[in-house]
Amino acid sequence: MIMPLLAGAQAQINTKKVKIADFTEKVTKVVLNGNAFYDSAFREEIAARWRISPYEFCTLQDFENLKEDDSYYFLLITQGQFRKETAPGLQFLSLVKGGEGADKGIDKMLEVVSLPFASAEYPSGRELVFLPAFLDIIQDHTLESMERDINAYGGLRNYTANISKSKEMDIVFAEDDIAEEIPDNYMERKFDDAITVTDEDSADKYMIENTENTLVSYVAAPTEPLSGSFCYKMLIDAGTHKLYYFRKHKISAKYGSGFLQEDLEKITANRSNN
Repeated sequence: MIMPLLAGAQAQINTKKVKIADFTEKVTKVVLNGNAFYDSAFREEIAARWRISPYEFCTLQDFENLKEDDSYYFLLITQGQFRKETAPGLQFLSLVKGGEGADKGIDKMLEVVSLPFASAEYPSGRELVFLPAFLDIIQDHTLESMERDINAYGGLRNYTANISKSKEMDIVFAEDDIAEEIPDNYMERKFDDAITVTDEDSADKYMIENTENTLVSYVAAPTEPLSGSFCYKMLIDAGTHKLYYFRKHKISAKYGSGFLQEDLEKITANRSNN
């Protein structure tokens, strides 16, 4: 009778929630990758926004030297290559824990969260406009993952449920974030007066100005998608940096980059035009 109880206790001890329970007590090493443009932005935004753990900046070489030490967590830009891709298509902003096995690759480290950041080949620079929001999303998700395993294992896709609470909010889509196959008459029919499609600079202005009660679109996709590449789509509250929508799809001959019709159906489901 005792053995099953012990086995159950052991399973609970090893959950992700428990493994990252020490996060707020440990130093987060923010890894600068040597890109002056990115490094400057990271130094500024981390200093302004990082609030959930002590932090220190370090180099890629420092990361290599320290990554097997479980005294540290690491926030760094990684490159993601999906199984059928022949080259990495996306950069991710990843928070991982140091520890045994890290010498075998970053994919062997305990991942707290990994957020699609930008194209690996030709990033647009738009990712830096959204960097403050990305850092807040990562921190909020980390704290929530420390509280409940469903958050830790469910990842960022769990936040898509928030879209049901956006009925009274404005939504701003950058025009390039809408998939090319979406016809104009579909948007005219489905979008109400509170949904705007505009150019990237105008959309980004809402993020820069922290406009309240407004969701702004962001898409992370390879510049030139290969077979097996994925596209990630997000809607972020410009005022609070809360994530309201997060979904991905595989890019194919049928489906290009950007918000697809099925995304727009979910986003507009509870609005006045439906």
